[in-house]
Amino acid sequence: MEKDAGNRDNRTVTDEPRRRRLRVLAYTDSTQLGGAERALSHLLATLDDSFDVTVLGVSEGIVAAVAGGRKASVVAAPRPILADVHAFRAHVLALRATGADILHANLISPFSCQYAISAAIALRIPSVAVYQLPNTPVNRRQRFLKRLTARRTTVHVGVGKRTARQVEEIIGLPPGGVRTIHNGVPDLAVPRPPSRRDGQATIVAVGRLSPQKGFDVLVRALALVPAARLVLIGQGEEERSLHALTRDVGVADRVSFQGWLDEPRHLLPSFDIFALPSRLEGFPLSVLEAQLAEVPVVASDVGSVAEAVIPERTGVLVPPDNPQALAAALNALLSDPGKRRRLARAGRELVLERFTATHMARGFARLYREIAP
Repeated sequence: MEKDAGNRDNRTVTDEPRRRRLRVLAYTDSTQLGGAERALSHLLATLDDSFDVTVLGVSEGIVAAVAGGRKASVVAAPRPILADVHAFRAHVLALRATGADILHANLISPFSCQYAISAAIALRIPSVAVYQLPNTPVNRRQRFLKRLTARRTTVHVGVGKRTARQVEEIIGLPPGGVRTIHNGVPDLAVPRPPSRRDGQATIVAVGRLSPQKGFDVLVRALALVPAARLVLIGQGEEERSLHALTRDVGVADRVSFQGWLDEPRHLLPSFDIFALPSRLEGFPLSVLEAQLAEVPVVASDVGSVAEAVIPERTGVLVPPDNPQALAAALNALLSDPGKRRRLARAGRELVLERFTATHMARGFARLYREIAP
């Protein structure tokens, strides 16, 4: 039976029982800043002051970014040592030095954070493995090692219901073996932009320019959506090939590459549609941010996206890797301003009801108290 720890009532985070302060060690082995790291940062910034938080990782820049929203955090970053034995020992020493009551491991794939989780097991520190993406293993050794540590990890958490089920299958856990606490985002005040004079519809997509995000699918779809232009916000290894693709399919004059922006949410209200053409996702923050900004969403039906983008209620879903279906959905929505407004309003209401940073922090606060020694 699935346990959804994120949405049991409407109490604020500070309504949690005020027992002894718990020392939470938040860990990431990511070397790039993306949605997984931003989700962790939102969580730490929103947890109440009954938790002492230390942030630990292998990249000082990422650790600092994750801890940035919580000024009380103590930041530590052990050097990334590649030799297995030395890396394990370094993580044991680092975890022991923090005096943590709980390890919160933020996994960018089901097979990341293995040194930290193994160190927590060795030190008998309760561990929470939080799965941001349902990636498949690279090799058998990776799967074997994960299944060994999975049996001794205290709690497994997926960032969405469908993502939790996918992770169970990937790492060999029984049904219900992965709980659900949805990712959440804060509701920021976003100014409404002035009306555009040219009147041309604009689609926006936000994310790392990588194969996972499927921006090549969106560019091909744009060739079938003659009434719109596209703005891509992000950077990554596919930027050059995407530029070439826009020329190949004849849309280079309708695509703008904006590069990396620290806070793209402030620009979102100036767009007509937010597109998420991803091939793989967990529960992406970008969709929630678009919905809070009241921008209608057209997204691939991958991961737990459908838990926020409810078809014909809060957005439109299309099959992944299908430019024709994506184009048809974009054309239909662009031709129906009333539907765009209705989906946008409903999307914001849903996020405020279920998927804010406060909902996420409340769920983890309960979980930490449940497993604390």
